[in-house]
Amino acid sequence: MRRDTGRLLDQWLLAPGSWRLVLDTGEGRCYGQLNRFAKPLFISRSIIHAGRPAGTSIGLGDRPPWRILVEQATRRTTIADVARAAGVSKAAVSFAFNTPERLSADTVTRIREIATGLDYRPDPVARMLAQRRTGTIGILTPQGLDVIFTNPYFGEFSAGVATAAEAAGLAIQFISPLHGSLTRAVDRASVDGIIAVGLGAAHPEVGQIRRSGLPFVVVDSTALPDEPGIEVDDEGGARLAAEHLVELGHRDFLVIGIEPPSASSGMEPAGVTALRLRGYRESMSAAGIELSDAEMVVGPASMEGGIDAFRRAWASGARPTAVLAMSDAMAIGAMRAARDLGLGVPADLSIVGYDDVDVAQYTDPPLTTVHQPIRRKGEEAVRLLLAGGRHRDEGPTEQQHLETRLVVRGSTARAPRGREEVVDDGR
Repeated sequence: MRRDTGRLLDQWLLAPGSWRLVLDTGEGRCYGQLNRFAKPLFISRSIIHAGRPAGTSIGLGDRPPWRILVEQATRRTTIADVARAAGVSKAAVSFAFNTPERLSADTVTRIREIATGLDYRPDPVARMLAQRRTGTIGILTPQGLDVIFTNPYFGEFSAGVATAAEAAGLAIQFISPLHGSLTRAVDRASVDGIIAVGLGAAHPEVGQIRRSGLPFVVVDSTALPDEPGIEVDDEGGARLAAEHLVELGHRDFLVIGIEPPSASSGMEPAGVTALRLRGYRESMSAAGIELSDAEMVVGPASMEGGIDAFRRAWASGARPTAVLAMSDAMAIGAMRAARDLGLGVPADLSIVGYDDVDVAQYTDPPLTTVHQPIRRKGEEAVRLLLAGGRHRDEGPTEQQHLETRLVVRGSTARAPRGREEVVDDGR
């Protein structure tokens, strides 16, 4: 089909709903295509003139052969098409999109303009392979996603990671046990670096990541001092929490700890749970209170985990006046379980959490807890990871130590009358 109407010189039906057009711009003819799903895409004059001596006009005889028009209209533009139109090599086109610093600014601009005119879109996978990176940071955790996403702490930590990653033009990927195997998940992850949360020296994944050559940062693990890491004063924060309750006259405690990822892994001596337990015991011991193993239960770091842990302890005969939970989620769960049993908080039972997640200030009553800079931990982990990726073998390993503090709200009060210990403030 052909028409001569105004400046539209030629139009061919290429396929149902798709046409090839030739327009007279006044300075030469431009070829383009139109279909029913998109706006017209016209090749610029710079492309039509590519490779043609300056001052040479384009005549009707210069129209590309029918075969070429059909081919161009029915397939995606390739890097070879851009290279041909720009009069450069395919490698130069690749450099223009992936490593522009290898070309002059003018060359990069010209190639990209021609590519835009041809509606060329770099293949993201090919681009990834050319750059030998995925543009993705992995967040590795030994717990399954069904556990970690029920803990508000992890959501806030991930938000910190995401904020810093997005600012650096990176995406994030969660790496959790695949079919029960964290090693398998690490092996299949396609990332440029890893932020490992809660891994101890005994985890085989540590050696696996080291062998991969990927930069990585550890979070909440003092057992790996030779790696870049972020940690908070878990022991000091726990001391403050227990000391607060001791000063309120409490002497009958229940500690709700975070259970290990698997029964065989046990409690890491330098892990978060062990450090917080040590801090609790130090403050109690200073007041002459001995915390027995029977006064500690463990569960998943979630609200359901806290509910179940408190119910189990109560069913076993525990009658605490104060609960020290190693996460706010567990503390909120314990608060719910206590109320279900007819206990008032804080009239009958004081509860202290750990983390100071956003929701802690909105519980009823607001939760007394140990504050740690959760989002900042995530942001700093990304910063360390990027620094490690650039300067992995230079200088000493950087460790970030962040402080904790007690935030007193409405979930703690003096021990119930008859069950309190008189504390001499001048001791």
